[in-house]
Amino acid sequence: MSFTWPATLPQLPQNSGASEKAPDLAIRTNMDAGPAKVRRRFTAGVRPHTMKLILTTAQVVILDDFFVSTLSGGAAAFDWVSPRTGGSVEFRFKGPPEYRPLGVGKYDVGFELEELP
Repeated sequence: MSFTWPATLPQLPQNSGASEKAPDLAIRTNMDAGPAKVRRRFTAGVRPHTMKLILTTAQVVILDDFFVSTLSGGAAAFDWVSPRTGGSVEFRFKGPPEYRPLGVGKYDVGFELEELP
């Protein structure tokens, strides 16, 4: 079953609230002398993303329900827009979202995602 990021939540992080790393596909082995040996370990890997969103109280409830109920606590993957490419990609949460109040009715929400190959 495929899930989709809720339409009632922001479709892209605001104010440069996203970062992405290329997948780590190599393995390094340190040698007793000389440079480390490096070789390709995988042909595809996950791309780590860090996301920040500013949400209203109602949107926090939607995100929390999406994470806890729909995605079974982050176990299931979902489709969302890549902040870098603008294309649809498959993501999975690496851990639960963190909610920090900013004032009345506003929250700074941070979470880490894995873009699946």
